[in-house]
Amino acid sequence: MMQRISSISLTMLECIEKTWIYTEEFKNPSDFIWANEQKELNATISLFIAIGEEAKKIDESLKEAVSCDLSWRDIAGLRDKISHDYRGVDADILWAVIYKDLQKLKTTLIEMTNKINPPKELLKEFLATPHYKHIQYLIF
Repeated sequence: MMQRISSISLTMLECIEKTWIYTEEFKNPSDFIWANEQKELNATISLFIAIGEEAKKIDESLKEAVSCDLSWRDIAGLRDKISHDYRGVDADILWAVIYKDLQKLKTTLIEMTNKINPPKELLKEFLATPHYKHIQYLIF
């Protein structure tokens, strides 16, 4: 069962939550990109790389079992674009993904969790690690 829980990529949910934490103080893409020696930008790019990589690992059957108006291929592709052309990242596109597409992805990942319906005690154990401190809402 732990492998099945892992297949929905709780890591992606944690990365989404951290992305919002790292960007919440900014009002526009330019402020976000240039603030604090680009600390938040670099952290967010790392999170996007993790999201894209994890998206590649989700079982195809699980992807097909939930409705999602996002392209899994595009999610993975964004990871590849960021990884291979770091300086070519468009701030406006990144900003739009953060404030439009990540909510859709979060909803889809939660739907996947509900579809799998892991035992609550097992999910609590999995989420007890410090890696998942921002997604405790999954156990309620």
